[in-house]
Formats: sequence, structure tokens, C-alpha cells
Amino acid sequence: MSAVAVPFYQRRHKHFDQSYRNIQTRYVLEEYAARKAASRQAAYYESSGLGKTTCRLCARRARTLAHETMQESRKRSHEQKSHASDEKRIRFASELSALEKEIHTARHRAREHLDRLAIQRMVEENMALERHAVEESVSRAPEILVRLRSHTVWEKMSVSLCFTVQGFPTPVVQWYKNEELITPASDPAKYGIESKYGVHVLHINRADFDDSATYSAVATNVHGQASTNCAVIVRRFREGEEPHPAGIMPFHLPLSYDVCFTHIDVQFLEKFGVTFATEGETLTLKCSMLITPDLKRLRPRAEWYRDDVLIKDSKWTKLYFGEGQAALSFTHLNKDDEGLYTLRMVTRGGVSEYSAYLFVRDAAALIAGAPGAPMDVKCHDANRDYVIVTWKPPNTTSESPVIGYFVDKCEVGLENWVQCNDAPVKICKYPVTGLHEGRSYIFRVRAVNSAGISRPSRISEPVAALDPVDLERTQTVHVDKGRKIVISKDDLEGDIQIPGPPTNVHASEISKTYVVLSWDPPVPRGREPLTYFIEKSMVGSESWQRVNAQVAVKSPRYAVFDLAEGKSYVFRVLSANKHGISDPSEITKPIQPQDTVVVPSAPGRVVATRNTKTSVVVQWDKPKHEEDLYGYYIDYSVVGSNHWEPSNHKPIKYNRFVVHGLETGEQYIFRVKAVNAVGFSENSQESEAITVQAALTCPSYPRGITLLNCDGHSMTLGWKAPKYSGGSPILGYYMDKREANHQNWHEVNSSLITRTIYTVEDLTEDAFYEFKVAAANLIGIGQPSDPSEHFKCKAWTMPEPGPAYDLTICEVRNTSLVLLWKAPVYEGKSPVTGYLVDYKQVDTEDWITANEKPTSKRYFKVTDLHEGHTYVFKVRAVNDAGIGKSSEISEPVLVEA
Repeated sequence: MSAVAVPFYQRRHKHFDQSYRNIQTRYVLEEYAARKAASRQAAYYESSGLGKTTCRLCARRARTLAHETMQESRKRSHEQKSHASDEKRIRFASELSALEKEIHTARHRAREHLDRLAIQRMVEENMALERHAVEESVSRAPEILVRLRSHTVWEKMSVSLCFTVQGFPTPVVQWYKNEELITPASDPAKYGIESKYGVHVLHINRADFDDSATYSAVATNVHGQASTNCAVIVRRFREGEEPHPAGIMPFHLPLSYDVCFTHIDVQFLEKFGVTFATEGETLTLKCSMLITPDLKRLRPRAEWYRDDVLIKDSKWTKLYFGEGQAALSFTHLNKDDEGLYTLRMVTRGGVSEYSAYLFVRDAAALIAGAPGAPMDVKCHDANRDYVIVTWKPPNTTSESPVIGYFVDKCEVGLENWVQCNDAPVKICKYPVTGLHEGRSYIFRVRAVNSAGISRPSRISEPVAALDPVDLERTQTVHVDKGRKIVISKDDLEGDIQIPGPPTNVHASEISKTYVVLSWDPPVPRGREPLTYFIEKSMVGSESWQRVNAQVAVKSPRYAVFDLAEGKSYVFRVLSANKHGISDPSEITKPIQPQDTVVVPSAPGRVVATRNTKTSVVVQWDKPKHEEDLYGYYIDYSVVGSNHWEPSNHKPIKYNRFVVHGLETGEQYIFRVKAVNAVGFSENSQESEAITVQAALTCPSYPRGITLLNCDGHSMTLGWKAPKYSGGSPILGYYMDKREANHQNWHEVNSSLITRTIYTVEDLTEDAFYEFKVAAANLIGIGQPSDPSEHFKCKAWTMPEPGPAYDLTICEVRNTSLVLLWKAPVYEGKSPVTGYLVDYKQVDTEDWITANEKPTSKRYFKVTDLHEGHTYVFKVRAVNDAGIGKSSEISEPVLVEA
């Protein structure tokens, strides 16, 4: 093998040369080779006969020849060895040179590779520094360029919500529906999300009513977050309306931005009950609730109502809602606060509410026997120098009747109360005059009877002594740099020296003690301030007397007092300014002071019916003349005591009231009186005595609504009767229906359904419907059942029969019972030939068929049951085509005699 052909790492290997042998070994081998050659030569001499000579000369010659031969052999051997050694040295030198060259080349290549790596690393570091500098210069938090826009669409239309955002790094966008994350994977047929070149789009396919919500998009990167939201309103198509193509909406459709809470369930946990309190106390009505889901940004709206009037934060009432609790606090109770309080939790999907009555008793009188305080003080018809004050009278059950009222006024900001009338006014209305123009006043009222004066009422809301017409006669014009000019119509009417007379003088209010006159100012009135003088004349006297000779009247209204009872008067008015007095106005028609509102007549028959263990429902017939009524007061008395107590301390407007706080088992009688501004009616006749105990109740809800047949346009439904009838026989049922994904329920029947089966007509084929049923008895209509499952209005064509229904269990023994049922409404392609009865224990899953062969009867005795165990049952009808649908599962039955 050539030395060149062998790789350098194999040339030293022992099976390619003997260079691994040492010198001593080579000498031994050479001596062995020389001896072997001499033995071969001696053998040659012997074979040629030379060895047989006896001549010494020849022997010497032979030895000499042999010696020379040996020497030549050794010389040749030595030369061969020298030649071989030279060849080895040359070969080794060439191999060493090639190895050194190869190592040099490898070192050169390694150095070049290391240099390239260093250069690449340096470039990458420089690029990273440059990239960081560039990113720092362009990086920013997300910024919404084009925000989401609200949409109003029709059902089954598609809508796309899009917005544009910029930021670096590129923001990640997430979509939310009422704060719930939208993922296309959860409903790929409904939602589609696109993001391209900073434009993000949410596609809502075939929107339905439940898609009405607040949609928001949140863009986030490492520097911050930005969001935008919009409202989507899905309108339901109704008859007479034409749906509009996408993007072409009618301009009159309202676009509500107050799309609040959807799919939020409010469950009241702790509720305030019927409450009794006293004037002057502090009180808080609380209601704790469970809100599902409880979202911080989207929460129900808590609204408090008193007698259906919304309550707002004020000096007297404070509202609170948070942490699962709604509260209404009263800082100082007054009889004005009495009434039916309702807490309504408002969501877009509906309203959850709870109501209870608050009774506020009169505080202890300052003088024994004095009446309670009046209430509901209000101001009307305010003008420059007068206002009309009205109030409601207190209930006087055990006190002597009220003979009149004192009205007090106080300027806002001061604390000195001034009594307005010297003598008590007998009706609950009084015109207060002598106010200073431009000042604000508050009022209160005190009742008077033979024992003394009551506590003052709650003060009225402040009212300003201003003429509202003045605002209509001025106009504000805004000019540059925030300046404005106020222009009065009086300035445009020119210089009027002496004004004209007032017009349209008439009596706006007539009572037995005063007459309120009203008129229109003269036109034109001029720029000078006007005052008025009123003159009166008794009919037939032909003499005029100035009413306000001492004080000029600035308002176009005036209350004239000191009129003789039973006499008729006529009036006229004169206007005046600094230039003079006008001519008198036209004379009014004769006016006789008298009460136009009379005392109401007594209410009619009073009927009391049982309600709860501590309350009674009182109803009465309205009086014949119920005009201008403030309401009614109800009193009660224990039979035989002849002591009457007030039930309500504030007049109620309805002729039905629930009297609370009664003793269970005690007998009571009731009476009612009507009240208006003039006073109280006579007491009604007393009701019949009634014992306070719990009354009959409405029935509980039906259960197990089952589809028994469907022909594509109508559905036959069956259900189970309520567990509790309310103590009175069930008279019938009412059914409601609604189409799937629709919000509103619609009545199915107007008259009672007397059976537990009913056929609903005029349905849409292939549409899905759900139903609910409510039972009614003598007391009323009970709670409706839970909505049924969604039934598809598709005609039944299967050959097997439909389900049996109305399963009834009777004759329960220790190990057996009898099960009854009614035949299926839908028989299939052939008549029903029998029934199979299945049963199981309530805590197991395997059903057992009680009869191997179908029974032709509609009853069956199930035996071999275990005493003390609870079972449920179902029935399957059979015809020639096979076994039909199973009936609804029966109620659990405990097997024992």
C-alpha cells in the first residue's frame, strides 16, 4: 500500500508497518535471517557434493567463499535496510509536512470563523441598540382614533362594530358584551372577529333580541390600555312595521345610550317588613340581595318609591346602594314619610321589586289633647308679593275636631317665624300676601282645636317671590368675548306715560272668607314698574272702596279678605306707574264669597276580610261626591272597647287598605272617613266584626308541562295540578306563551281552562315556543309555573303513539300501589293496544318494567315494592308500530300503608 494513499491518522498503525519495533528486536531478526541463509547455503554444498571433499585447500576455499558470500549477503542486507530506512524517513518527513500544512489550514479557517462570529456579534449588538433606540422613540400606549358607533337594527339582521386603534407595540384587542369576554370559538355562527392594519371589527350575525347590550373593545399593550364602547339595540318586528335594510334606518328611531344591565338576576335575601315608627325618629329601610352576575361596571339601578313617587336624595332622605345592599335612611321622620315603599332593581331585562308599608304615628302632643301636625305643605301660584299655601289635615280619632290652622312663614336664611293669619283659617288653603319681591320663603302649618295648638308641620320647599311672566318678557343676547345683553320687551314698547287699564279681571278662587282676583297687565305696559290698586263694591251700593289703600300690589293677583258672608261684590283694578294712574278696568261679574268645595259625604259600606295573622284587608264604597278628595282615614276598634285607634296617619287615595299591627285571634270593627280641603266627612257605618287570622291563599304553581300532540299549526299541552290549592278548589288555569328568543309573554286564553290539557292554536310552523301555566282559585291567580322547554311546532308523523299523561297514584300499601293515567292524544299510525309501566327508586338510575306484556287498561297495580322506599313511575303506550314516547315522570311516592 502506498504511503500517499493511506490517511495520516492511519500511517502509524501497527498493521501497516513495523516501525513500532525497537532496535534490539530488529537485530535478533537480522541474525536469525543470516543463520537461516547460511543453513540454506550449507545445504546447497552438500547437495552439490562439495561437502564430501577432503582437501583442506578446497575446504578453506569453500569456507572463504562461504564467508564472502555471507559478507555480501550481510552487505546486501545492510544496504537494503539502509534503503528502507531512508524511504521511511522520506515518507515520515512528507507525512509530517502534510500534517503541519493541514494543521495550519485548520488554524487559519478557525481564526477566520472566529473573526466572522465576532463581527456578527458586534453587528447584532449594534442593531439591538439601534432597534431599542428606535422603539423607544416610537413606542406609545394604545390610542383610539375612530371609536365604536352605536347601532339600532332589526331582528335577523347582521351588524358590524368597527374601530381603529394605534400604538406600539401593536395592541392586543379583546371584545366584551356587558363585560363578558366574547370568544368566536364559543359561538362561531354568531361572532366573527377581524383585525387588519389597525382596524378591528366584530361581526354579529343574525342578531336577535338578546344581542341588545353594551359592547366594548379593550386594546392593551405594555404601555397602557384604551377602550371604547357602544350600544346595540335589536328591534323586534311587529305587524304593521316594515324592516329596513341594513344601514338605512328611520330617523325617528330613538338611539338610547343608556343600554344597561342584561341577564342580571336579583334575589332579595333580607327584606324590610311592615314598619311602625313615630315622628321625629331616625329610621333606615334595608334590603340585602344577591346579584348574579355581580359586575362592577354594569350593575342594576336601585330606585325607591313612596306611593309610586320616585324618592331622591334630600335633606330628609338619604339613598345608598352597594355591596349587595340597598338602604333608604330618614334623618327626621314626619307623617309625610308614611306610605307604601317599593324598592325596584332595574335592569334592561326587567324589574325586580319588593314593597312594604311604613306607618308614622303622631309624636306626643305639646299640649294634652292637641291634634296631630298637618302634613304635605306645598306652595302654588307664587308671584311678586303673594303665594298660595296648601296642606292636608291630620287624623283626629280620639282628639277633638280641628277648628282651624295657623300658617307661618320664614325668609330663607333666617330663623324667625312669622304667623301670617291672625285668626285660624278653616280650610286647608291660604293665600299669603306681603312678601318682598326677590326673596325666598319657607312655610309651615299648625292645627288648632279646643285643647290647643299642634306641633308644626314639616317645612315646605323654598319658593321665590318672583313673577314668572318677567322671564318671558326678557331676552338675553350673547355677544363676543363672553359679554351678554339683556333686552326687555318693556324697552321695545317705547315711552308710555300713563299705563292702560288691566284686562281680564276675574276671580280665580272663591272661598267663604276671601276671593282671589287675577288679571292681565296692560299692553303695552312700558318700561316703568307697574303697581295695581283694587277696588270693591257691594252689589247695589254703587260706591267703590279701595282695598289696598296702604300697600300697592305688584303682582297681577290679590286675595281680598273682610267680605261679608252672603253678600255679592264686584271688583275693578287700576294700574299705576310714576307718571300716574290708569282708568279702571272693566267691572267683574257679581261674586259671592262661599266655599266652592263642600265637605265630602261619608264613604259607603265597609267590608273587612281576613289577610294574615296580624292584618286585615278593609274595602269600602266611595262617597257620592268624591271631587277634590285628599283621601281617606281608616280607624279600628276592638269589639266592645269603644276605643278607636287610627290605622293610617296620612290620607290614602284608594278605597282599599291593609290594616297592620292587629292581634291574632282578636275581633275588630272598622270605619272610614273621607277628607278634603274643607274638612272631614261623617264616619262611615262600622264594618261587621272580624276575627284576625290567616286567610285563604292563592294556589301554588303547576308543574310538568308536556307536549302531547302537534299538527304543525297547533300544540296540545298537558301539565300537573299544583301541589297546594290554597285552601280553596282550583277553578281553572291561565296559560302564557312566547316564541323562543323573544322577551315578552302573550296570553293564550282569556277564560279559565278547566282541565289540565289545552290546545294552543295559530302557531307558526317550525318555530320554537315555550309556555307557562298559572292556577286560579277563589282568592286569585297563583304564581306561574317555570317556563317549559322549547317545543318545536312541527307536525308529528311518527308511527308510534305519543305520551300518556295525568299520572295519578292511589291505594298505596306496604308493598304495592295502583297507578292510573290517561290515553295519549296522539295515537300514531294505528290504535293503542296497551301500556308498559316503568318504575325505579328515586336514588337509583335503572328503570324496571312492571309488566312484561302490555296492559290494555289505563290502570295497573304495581307490586313487589319495598316498604319505606320512595319510587317514581312513567308509562309508555304501545301500538302495532312499537313503543311510543314516555310520559312525564310522576311525583315521588313513599310506599307505606
